[in-house]
Formats: sequence, structure tokens, C-alpha cells
Amino acid sequence: MAIIITDECINCDACIVECPNNAIYEPDQEWAYADETELSGMVTLPNGDEVDADAMNEPISDEFYFIVPDKCTECKGFHDEPQCASVCPVDCCIPDENHVETEEALLKKKAWLHAE
Repeated sequence: MAIIITDECINCDACIVECPNNAIYEPDQEWAYADETELSGMVTLPNGDEVDADAMNEPISDEFYFIVPDKCTECKGFHDEPQCASVCPVDCCIPDENHVETEEALLKKKAWLHAE
């Protein structure tokens, strides 16, 4: 499953540099699938939807840092544990029960994001 940042976030910035998929964004920041990934132009998401990877998307939160679920791999293939959770001083990076994925799906997503 993806990781979610709860409203207990203090916007400390510790997590954002730790994410190998650039899935974490500042409050009220627009985001794109192409940000710091190998994606560009029209792409098919792992769920089968087609999107423009370069298109800017609305922020998920305007109050605290947020994680884009379609870009989060729980650091599978990079680290043994989610790095955002390991560095968070207030323990607000937790599993997202609304985005449950198998390890195999997370590794496929990693390969998709980084064109492996």
C-alpha cells in the first residue's frame, strides 16, 4: 500500500528529500507524474488509466505535505522500509488503507516510474 501523511504533519521538510520516487510534495503544490521520474507524454498508469505525465495536477493537500499514491512504492526496490516514515519526527507517515498494494505491484510501479 502507499503511505499517507496525516494532518499531524508539522511541515518540517524531512521526508521530501528521502523519497526516491519524488512522490512527496509541499502543501498546495501542483504535481506531475513526470516530476523526477522517467515518465513523459501520454502514459498508461498501472491501473490502466491513460494520463499526460507532464500535465500538472491539483495539490492533494493545501495544509500539509502529501504523498501521491500513484507514485509511492513504499520505497520497495530502494530501501527496506519507507524512508518518509523512518525520518518523520511526529510519526505522521502511515500506511494508506485506501491504497493497498502487494509487494509485486509496488515493484512493478517502481519499474514503471523509472523505466527499468
